[in-house]
Amino acid sequence: MRVGAWISVVAGALLVAAPGACAQVVLPANDLNNLLALSGVDTPAAVPLQQNAEPPLEPVPRAECGPGSHPLEGVQGRVPQSAVDSSQAKDGWTCNVTPVSHVGGAGGFKTWRYDDPAGHECAYYDTALLHPSNYASVPGLPSTGVAVLDMSDPAHPKQTELLTELPMQQPHESLYVNERRGLLAAEMGNGSTYPGLASIYELAADCRHPRLAATFQAARFGHEASWSPDGKTFWVNGGEGIAAIDVTDPRNPVRVWEGNEYAHGSSVSADGNRVYVAEPIDGQLLTLDVSEIQARKPDPKVREVSRLTWNSVAIPQNTAPMRIDGHPYVLEFDEFAWRFTQVPQDFNSVGAARIVDMADEAHPRVVSNLRLEINQPEQRKEAQNDPGAQSLAQGYAAHYCAVPREVDPEIVACSFINSGLRIFDVRDPRRPREVAYFVAPPEPGVSNGEQASDFAMSKPSFAPERREVWYTDAISGFYALRLTNGAWPHPTAPARAACASNRTIVIHFPGRPALHSFVVEIAGKRATATRAGRTGVRITLARRPRGRFTVRVSAVTTAGRHLGTTRRYRTCAAH
Repeated sequence: MRVGAWISVVAGALLVAAPGACAQVVLPANDLNNLLALSGVDTPAAVPLQQNAEPPLEPVPRAECGPGSHPLEGVQGRVPQSAVDSSQAKDGWTCNVTPVSHVGGAGGFKTWRYDDPAGHECAYYDTALLHPSNYASVPGLPSTGVAVLDMSDPAHPKQTELLTELPMQQPHESLYVNERRGLLAAEMGNGSTYPGLASIYELAADCRHPRLAATFQAARFGHEASWSPDGKTFWVNGGEGIAAIDVTDPRNPVRVWEGNEYAHGSSVSADGNRVYVAEPIDGQLLTLDVSEIQARKPDPKVREVSRLTWNSVAIPQNTAPMRIDGHPYVLEFDEFAWRFTQVPQDFNSVGAARIVDMADEAHPRVVSNLRLEINQPEQRKEAQNDPGAQSLAQGYAAHYCAVPREVDPEIVACSFINSGLRIFDVRDPRRPREVAYFVAPPEPGVSNGEQASDFAMSKPSFAPERREVWYTDAISGFYALRLTNGAWPHPTAPARAACASNRTIVIHFPGRPALHSFVVEIAGKRATATRAGRTGVRITLARRPRGRFTVRVSAVTTAGRHLGTTRRYRTCAAH
């Protein structure tokens, strides 16, 4: 599949293991790590694996689609043959989303947005999932590479370049942009892990025409990557290793550390001192202390802080740190519906995504799951004959997620392969909910076995000032989408909650439906509330201490619809 070639042998053995109840085993990592360590590559001491208490494995509440939507009825996230055969299929399905533009062709694993100092707005995306079996064919330009779009007019993107250095032709999942430094980088990779040859481009002079800064051997292997927020360290993840590249001078990059850790995707904390690794082989979230690398100490050492696993783990894909209401979390998302070390395999066990509480980084714990109804084992099993869903591992499963900002991101956008792009509201991290989606017009292609379906695999990006989300579908190309109907409430800055002390709050649901009944929770506890006419709920925050409070209202309309909303308020003083 997607890590080292030697892993394929192990995975094959697991697939044909004796039948019985599925069990998670752990590979003898030290066998490989000790062998590689003979070359002088660092092997951090492993910390004990934890599996802490976690919430029930349930789908998030489905989105309430407002005016202008063309929703897909039925099981949340499912696109059955009847839908593909319907007249709506030619336009796709939308919920609180308006398509802005589309560039046809193929897409890959990453989509990025960057604005240069002169005011040019650009998009970047790789054009092949697995070079050269599928790729974009661009008239007048070389056939593979990283596409550059001028997004000055988002409704009419213009391709200005195709980056064709060898790492850009086959970057696999390693394409990353650092906005602070205006740098784009990737290393060679594929499902079997290529040598980590990397290229860095400078974007700041004119993002429409990136300038090659360097092509160099970054690490032993290439597959995935990440940037430190300050743009001075490019992390290369090779599946069977991880390396830190000093790019203080992007034209003279220097490898400053390389270690033996199973590492798929990763992300870096705001201060650069922690790397959150999606460990794909044993199915874990690994937190590394990399402060000595960030401080550029001579002969730096890396320390493991914690290792976490969970019941529904598949293949951990990547991570994103978040801080919501001042509290630290990590978004972790898995790919596909299988794991390397499960005996025997359960191909209906979808990993999807989750929010992990990192207040105690030595003892992290999952507090909520981001998954759809179709990701539940029984629903996925029933849908295995749907177009594009016949791959045992892929089909109705997750692949990449992204947040628009680290502090109070409000939303998470995820590519859920056959289910298209899904948008989740995470303002209440313990009760996420779906608020929007886009299922592109289904098309046949190499990646989905020539069956008409979606194949959404890319990490999305954002243009917050226009409430836009950009992503690519592997079959049909690049999409710019605008969120509508309040799906993204405060796109350009964290919400500033009004001082709510000593006053009442009235909450209405979109469209102001008449309410039959309702339940109110404040700070997770049941609270009293009264009616405000036929459509509103009146709540008071009087006499509450100074602080921030999450208010959750669940209601049933007179028509029998179940609704829910979460709001946050700041109290100014005790009364």
